[in-house]
Amino acid sequence: ATVLLLGESGTGKEVLARGLHEASTRRGERFVAINCAAIPDNLLESELFGYEKGAFTGAAKTTVGKIELAHGGTLMLDEIGDLPHPLQAKLLRFLQERKIDRIGGRQEIPVDVRVVCATHQDLQSLISQQRFREDLYYRLAEIVINIPALRERQGDALLLAQAFLKRFAQDQRRSLTFTDDAMDAIERHPWPGNV
Repeated sequence: ATVLLLGESGTGKEVLARGLHEASTRRGERFVAINCAAIPDNLLESELFGYEKGAFTGAAKTTVGKIELAHGGTLMLDEIGDLPHPLQAKLLRFLQERKIDRIGGRQEIPVDVRVVCATHQDLQSLISQQRFREDLYYRLAEIVINIPALRERQGDALLLAQAFLKRFAQDQRRSLTFTDDAMDAIERHPWPGNV
């Protein structure tokens, strides 16, 4: 099933995606992540789907895309809400057929991959603005996990702080603890950047 992770930036969407991969039967295969917002629109298609030698100027060799690279494993599409509209149709076709066409390719390539997507954006709002395909949303949202902000997770900030302190203490071979005032400050802070 395709998994859609929703939550603010910093809530741990990629950590959860890696956890899903590690807990699955695909854990021995690759976990491939790509941030759809970080790659220019004109390069994203070749990054996802790959291309054949000679497909365009500068395509000196056949290059496997991230989807094909994740075959047998897990593909994480981070910031899926930023996927350009023309690529949404191509991704939808892949999700339906589980086959890709490299740019400039003449044959379909079957790909067996679990897809995990993540976004901090309100996809329903993007759908109403016709900036995100509704049919793609339903393909991606077979399982939806809403990750609450750190400020909404009572006690988690202190648990995380203690885990980080323990790690730093081990790295520095020192004994470190939080004062009561420090623990109170951690619990009261709104954590706008989340984890």
